[in-house]
Amino acid sequence: MLTEYIDSTERAAKIIREGGLVAFPTETVFGIGVDATNSDAVTKLFAAKGRPSNNPLIVHLDDGGNWARAAAELPQIASTLLNAFCPGPLTLVLPKLPAISDLVTAGLTTVGLRVPDHPIAREILRGAAVPVAAPSANRSGRPSGTTWQAVAEDLDGRIDAIFTADATSIGIESTVVDCSGSDPVVLRPGAITLEQLQRIVPQTRELRTGEMQQIAVSGQQVSSPGILHPHYQPIAEVFIMDLPPKDLSAEVFAVSAFCGVECSDGSDAFAMSKVFGSLEEYAAGFYEFLREVDRQSLEKVFVQTAPNDGIGKALRDRQRRAAGG
Repeated sequence: MLTEYIDSTERAAKIIREGGLVAFPTETVFGIGVDATNSDAVTKLFAAKGRPSNNPLIVHLDDGGNWARAAAELPQIASTLLNAFCPGPLTLVLPKLPAISDLVTAGLTTVGLRVPDHPIAREILRGAAVPVAAPSANRSGRPSGTTWQAVAEDLDGRIDAIFTADATSIGIESTVVDCSGSDPVVLRPGAITLEQLQRIVPQTRELRTGEMQQIAVSGQQVSSPGILHPHYQPIAEVFIMDLPPKDLSAEVFAVSAFCGVECSDGSDAFAMSKVFGSLEEYAAGFYEFLREVDRQSLEKVFVQTAPNDGIGKALRDRQRRAAGG
C-alpha cells in the first residue's frame, strides 16, 4: 500500500468516508481514523496495527451533541461529564448503538466516545460525518505516536494516509470513564484527573487494584483500551526509579538512556538523557523519548517515576506499562 502524506482535512475526511485509514492528530496522541460503522474498514485497521481483536476502540465525534451517532443512550451522569469536559481528553463508556460495528467494541454492548479538542481532528470528523474509530497511531504494543514522523515509522505502507501536522500537546491518551453503570468508574487515567471528575460528579471512583487483578486473572473483557495488553513498550528495556542510578558500569552507561523531570543530578553520565522542565512537558515528551532511544539503538532506558498527582498519575501508568508491568 502506498501511504499518502496529506495536509488537507477534506482529503482526510474523504478517505475515511470511502473506507480508508487516516492517521491524524488529536490533543492527546495521533490516532488512526476509520468509519466505525464499516466492519471491513475496521478489520483493515486491526490488521494495520497488529492489534488484538479483543481490545476495543474509542469512537471519535466532532461534537458532543452528536453522541447519538454512536451511543444508544446518554445517562444523566454522562451528560454532566460530557458538558463539563468535552471537547477534551475524556472518553465516556456508554451503551452502544447497533450501527457501530461489533468489531469496534470487541463484541461488548458498550462503546467509548470522545470529542477531541483539536481543530484539525474536529474538522476531519465534521467532514467525514460518520462516527470515527481512532486508536493510537502506532503498531500495537509500541509507544504511541505523538508526531507524524513517529506514525510514519510504524505505519508507512500500512495505512492510506498520514496527516502531517505538528506534534500533539498532551502526549498521553484520554481518561476513560465507564458511565454504563450506577456510578462512574475511571478505567484508564489521563490528563483529566479523578479529582477534577469528582468535583463535577462526586461519586466517581477509580478502578480498584483488586478489580484490576481480577480482570487480569480472569481474562474477562474490559470496555477500555490500554488495560489488558502490552502497551507503550520500546525495544529497549525500561527501568523505573526515583533518581538516576550512579552505580552502573561504564559499559552500561554507554548503552543506556535516562529521562526525568526537574532532576539532572547524574543524568549526564548516560549516552542519552532528557530532563523535562515540568510534569506536563514530561508527559508530552515521554513516548517520543522512548522512540528516540530505539532510533539510537540503545539497550536500556532508566525512567524517573512521575509524581503521583495531576497528569503524573496517568504518566506513571504509562511508565509501568512501558516497563512491562
